Amino acid sequence: MQQTKLSSYLLCCFTIALCLVLSASPLVAKEWLVDSQTAYKKALKKVKAGDNIVLANGTYNNFEILFEGKGTKEQPITLKAETKGKVFLTGQSNLRLAGKHLVVSGLVFKDGFTPSSAVVAFRSNKDNLAFHSRVTEVVIDNFTNPDKRESDYWVAIYGQYNRLDHNYLSGKRNKGVTVAVRLNTKESQENHHQIDHNYFGPRPILGSNGGETLRIGTSHYSLSNSFTVVENNYFDRCDGEVEIISVKSGKNEIRNNVFFESRGTLTLRHGNGNLIEENVFIGNGVDHTGGIRVINKDQIIRNNYLEGLTGYRFGSGFTVMNGVPNSSINRYHQVENALIENNTLVNVKHIQLAAGSDAERSAVPINSTIKNNLIINEDGQQPFTLFDDVSGIKFKGNVANTSALKSLASGIEKQNVELKRAENGLLYPVSSKFADKGAKKNLTPTLKSATGPSWYSKVDSLVAFESGKTIQVKAEDDALFDAVVAANDGDILILADGEYEARKMIDINKTLTIKAQHKGKAVLTFQRSTLFQISDGGSLTLDGLAITGNSSPDASGNTLVRSQKWGMVENYRFVMRNSSVSALDINHSFHFFDAGNGSFADYIELTNNHFTNITGDFLRLNKEIEDLGIYNAEYVILKNNIFDNVQGTLVNLYRGGTDESTFGPHLAMFDNTIINSSNGKRNKTSSSLYLHGVQVTNVESNTFNNTADIVIEHTVGEPITAVKNNILNKTASPSVKELHAKGPHTAVLSNNKQTN
Repeated sequence: MQQTKLSSYLLCCFTIALCLVLSASPLVAKEWLVDSQTAYKKALKKVKAGDNIVLANGTYNNFEILFEGKGTKEQPITLKAETKGKVFLTGQSNLRLAGKHLVVSGLVFKDGFTPSSAVVAFRSNKDNLAFHSRVTEVVIDNFTNPDKRESDYWVAIYGQYNRLDHNYLSGKRNKGVTVAVRLNTKESQENHHQIDHNYFGPRPILGSNGGETLRIGTSHYSLSNSFTVVENNYFDRCDGEVEIISVKSGKNEIRNNVFFESRGTLTLRHGNGNLIEENVFIGNGVDHTGGIRVINKDQIIRNNYLEGLTGYRFGSGFTVMNGVPNSSINRYHQVENALIENNTLVNVKHIQLAAGSDAERSAVPINSTIKNNLIINEDGQQPFTLFDDVSGIKFKGNVANTSALKSLASGIEKQNVELKRAENGLLYPVSSKFADKGAKKNLTPTLKSATGPSWYSKVDSLVAFESGKTIQVKAEDDALFDAVVAANDGDILILADGEYEARKMIDINKTLTIKAQHKGKAVLTFQRSTLFQISDGGSLTLDGLAITGNSSPDASGNTLVRSQKWGMVENYRFVMRNSSVSALDINHSFHFFDAGNGSFADYIELTNNHFTNITGDFLRLNKEIEDLGIYNAEYVILKNNIFDNVQGTLVNLYRGGTDESTFGPHLAMFDNTIINSSNGKRNKTSSSLYLHGVQVTNVESNTFNNTADIVIEHTVGEPITAVKNNILNKTASPSVKELHAKGPHTAVLSNNKQTN
């Protein structure tokens, strides 16, 4: 009896204690499953710390999500997908976070673009920011504004102590930074943000300034500290412009990131006291792949690994810049007290010191040290270029396998160094005597598979030519037009022998190859002013065809191939080989190829073709005349072609302005024969080649017979121009002008044989 009373008493005490505990604890967290924008807004008004808002699986079109609330460290407020990767935000959608301790995860932004300045913004407006909040496992895939020149961010980070991690960001094509850390208010400075384990997928060449993948700060606030940590991210072919990461603030840490075949550099553009360590740069010999560019004070660059980088000048494998004396905040501050130690550079073609030296940038690096670095070049070419006095940099303990420049030799010892690839994929010296040189052996490069959401595939959006099915096309009415419409990306259309008369313009909005079954036996004519138009999503290869303008309209201004006239946002590729084009002469100004305003070609490649009787221009790549550093094609390649009686300009390639953020355009013209060309009265340039602002020009081993001269106008960027080994019969010598630099032109004109 007494035992029963005691048990009852103890049970009562336990119940009272439990009630007291429960009454002192927060309410049990709620989960709100919503399936519409209206339901979401209702739920948002009710959520409290610890609650979850769950977006039901499905597609939400034109959904501008405002996610506001005040969670706690122990009980954040969460917005998440019912199933990760099954909630799609399309159309004009975006996300704004404002408050404290908020978490967003599992959403996919695709098939649309933001109507505002950012897809994801860590603020609701300029006064309401996000703090201690996180965006994780979110996908932004080709969510690009269709107006390429309309600038926006994909992620804009404001506030303090926010985290961006394990996200997928790939395919940004319009102007604007992919991820921007903003320091434009005191509440966003000294922010301690963390950006980690994100997959930054391919960003196509923008062809102008404004294509950075990550920017921390801006020049206006660059003397403020950010304390942002960027670590364990994977930058995969981020080619937007010369700056992959643009650091424009102080006290940031950029560590253990991988840069894979990315054109450009990690640039310490503004701000002081940044730490760059344990990053891996793998170029694999890809054009313009770069490493690290150093500007400003107190920068530490240590224990980084760089291999197979080809870039030069501002895009070099390693660059230390000259500054501007008493520089304004937005120009180039002098390099001072930089420490560059224990980095490994293998097959890095260019290490440039005091780069950018000119009348304005005359402040040489001072009080800096480069020590214990390992520099190996298998081609035996020493990589250093000095553009000014570098006595302010102390070299000591460095080892190279090539003979250093005389002024650097005391601090760079030449040694035979055998390298072996370790389990981490990096090369290290076999001999232990070099153990204290170069990067540490315990580097653990971030794996591509360890970044981004595990549930979203990292698929390359660039479709390769001839990667699809082979489709046979008969020479019948509309057969080619219908085959193009029905084809899929990467398909090859094989044209049987016969004549194909196109009644309608053929729009190319996918990657296609059109090839003759037997060279020259598939004959194409066309009744519209244009035969092929390359539109967004399109790339075209023509192989073995015979194309004639005999059936074209009797009107001026026809064009055989053109890109979309305006409004393109996706880059394209155009290839023609083993083909003939004739009789583009039914009226005047019949052009071969015309680029639309705002269009951009990754490359245009013409090989082994015969072009005859064209009354207009051949390649019109000159639409970007606003002189803002924009241009229409990155690579133009002409090899082993015959041009006979082309009345207009063969190549009109224009890049205006003085911006230095891009690498192109490039022109390569080898082994071509040009006969009686570019002498037409409507040739506005009065030249065969009109190259304005082209950054890399190689015109070699061509024969020009009774043809207008070559006109080259250098603008900025220390262009590389070579015109050599050409035969100029009844053709004037090339004309080269420096439009900005003082003194004689820098082009190499050699062994060109001029005859009458």
